[in-house]
Amino acid sequence: MKLDILVVAAHPDDAELGCGGTIAKHTALGDKVGIIDLTRGELGTRGTPEIREEEAAASARILGVAVRENLELPDGFFQNDTESQLALIRAIRKYQPRILIANAVYDRHIDHGKGASLAHDASFLSGLVKIETHGEDRKKQAPWRPDAVYHYVQSQFITPDFIVDISGHWDTKMKAISAFGSQFFNPDSKEPETYISKPGFLRMLEARAVEYGHAIGAAYGEGFTTRRFIGVESLFDLK
Repeated sequence: MKLDILVVAAHPDDAELGCGGTIAKHTALGDKVGIIDLTRGELGTRGTPEIREEEAAASARILGVAVRENLELPDGFFQNDTESQLALIRAIRKYQPRILIANAVYDRHIDHGKGASLAHDASFLSGLVKIETHGEDRKKQAPWRPDAVYHYVQSQFITPDFIVDISGHWDTKMKAISAFGSQFFNPDSKEPETYISKPGFLRMLEARAVEYGHAIGAAYGEGFTTRRFIGVESLFDLK
């Protein structure tokens, strides 16, 4: 299956938090979007890998993505090394996305920056003819390099290079996030409190989306960074 957009996330729920509104917007437009979770989030304080797998599947249905896979790299300990790069290269060549979106280039969670570097490097290496990989059918895969790689903002210390208007898709984003009931605020939960399970975390997420939206004259926005120049056909393409 060829995808228009492939979102790479270090953990289940990263994609929803970072660019859930953008995913929902593009699936609503008829674009084919997929998510690759690098790990099962097995080191997470709350929930279990099995619960998070069910939550990820539920969220994928809400967002309307065409496919969601998990590479099952070791949570917390995966590296931007040959083994991990080849695993992601196989996925990129399998789905041949025009655009790849990945984790923030740095954040408080060490896996996010590692995931960003892994996705960036694998996207480049995937286009090299002399790197040989095989698909699930054991057939040799053709090289493929996405047209662009973008990174969704996770850290409050990152200034976005561009902002996507997600005003009509905020509710879908929040429903997708809510699918991860084990991870976020639940007054009835008996599990330990974490950074993202505090009620203030989701308020912060909305405040950031409102701030980004306000910056472009919209109700809600999601921020992204890029490692290349962005070109436009006309000044009127810019808000």
